[in-house]
Amino acid sequence: MRALLKRLTPAVILVSLAMPLASHDPITTKLTWTQEISRMVYKRCAGCHHAGGMAMSLTTYEDARPWAKAIRDEVLSRRMPPWGAVKGIGEFAGDPSLSRQEMDNFVAWVEGGAPEGDAGLPPSHGPVLKPETMPMPRYARMLPVVREVTLPRTQSLVAIRPKDLVEGGALEAWAVKPDGAVERLIAVQGFRKRWARDYVLREPLRLPAGTRLRVAAKAGSAVLFFAD
Repeated sequence: MRALLKRLTPAVILVSLAMPLASHDPITTKLTWTQEISRMVYKRCAGCHHAGGMAMSLTTYEDARPWAKAIRDEVLSRRMPPWGAVKGIGEFAGDPSLSRQEMDNFVAWVEGGAPEGDAGLPPSHGPVLKPETMPMPRYARMLPVVREVTLPRTQSLVAIRPKDLVEGGALEAWAVKPDGAVERLIAVQGFRKRWARDYVLREPLRLPAGTRLRVAAKAGSAVLFFAD
């Protein structure tokens, strides 16, 4: 969950600071910081949101509670944790995006009064202070694609790297197989240069000879990595 503070507009920040969750908000949920919420924050957010990190700390209840409503809104919009790739297009390893259940838990906790729970109950583990990064798999060939390239032989796609995208830009890449079948490879929206990464496929994608690889972007291209 990188740079939440930088992503929030001044208006949102002012509202968040001026109208924090009041201490007398009615508690209508059994979800608590000490039990469910801190575990999600430690796993998904603390890599950037810790003392001395890239954004404000969210590692304690006192740190996180004033930001609870803003966190809920960022989570629901899927702007946080930052990932860039559109869900449902391509299957990538290391995706930090929250599951639907995790999103529902955040919402229920905030709208239920954001209770702390038992302050004396220690968390099951400490915050993960480094965002997860996936190592690039072994590859034999890099193939830049600006608009369209045709594969001369059957190959296995293992990773995709968006290249030269403008700040806030978008990109989509897909494969058109010789039989006309279309395989959507990746779609990136709201690109941020500080979040640039290689998107590693969970499983190599076998593409037959004659497959046309296409990229659409107002500015930018993609580099595809093949294992063979």
